[in-house]
Amino acid sequence: MELNLLLRLFTAHLLTDFVLQPKSWVKDREEKQGKSFKLYLHVTITTLFAYTFSGQYDNWVIPMVIFISHLAIDYLKSKVNKDNFNYFIADQIAHLLVIVSLSMSFDRDWMAIHTYANATFGNHKFWILTAGYLFVSWPLGIIIGKATQKWRDQITRETILRSESHQPAPDTSEPSENTTPDITPPPVAEVIKNSEEQELGLASAGKWIGICERILILTFVLMGQYTAIGFLMTAKSILRFSEKEANTQLKTEYVLVGTLVSFATSAMIGVLINLALK
Repeated sequence: MELNLLLRLFTAHLLTDFVLQPKSWVKDREEKQGKSFKLYLHVTITTLFAYTFSGQYDNWVIPMVIFISHLAIDYLKSKVNKDNFNYFIADQIAHLLVIVSLSMSFDRDWMAIHTYANATFGNHKFWILTAGYLFVSWPLGIIIGKATQKWRDQITRETILRSESHQPAPDTSEPSENTTPDITPPPVAEVIKNSEEQELGLASAGKWIGICERILILTFVLMGQYTAIGFLMTAKSILRFSEKEANTQLKTEYVLVGTLVSFATSAMIGVLINLALK
């Protein structure tokens, strides 16, 4: 792979897609889609930067491929018209694949690439590390979630009981003909779910916080940076709940238990991986 060309094209992409593209251009593209002048202006600027940064001014393949691929990818994204994280990642991966493909197409030493790929994917250490990071990212989070489920249920029950105790007494007067009938309350499961989401924080935030902290713990153990784990635990211990909130002690204990289990299991997996790599 032409590493120098890859870095040049990647730098041009970062500049034009993030630094030099105002939000108003993105909004205009989403609203007008293929009729957006800002879409073609952005693609043209991206192509010019890629061509300039490449240094290969006698090669028209690079600007042609960048222009066509970037226009197609951004147009398809505007058709979807969904500005969320998943579509953003898919968009950036598509651009990156084009850049990598261009860089590889100008590398004539295909045997070197083949040898490097075989050496990497044929090495058991690569698969040990890959399996380790995958395990601490998602499966371990699911295991910890199931292990701490009973405490989440306890917090939810306490929250529902507190909310019910503060509700006004029901109206026992005879309903008139014009009185709107009471709306049937939602099922208990729905109440528990909504209460849990409100009381325990943003939806999926805890999951991603756990994934990040377990990846960091595993990385620190593999690198032998045990002091960094202490700093991470100290930073996590700063978390506090407002004294005005209900069930403050239960929430704090729940977070501490989950954190300690997450840290301990990730560290033990890191130690096991280190032993397997020796």
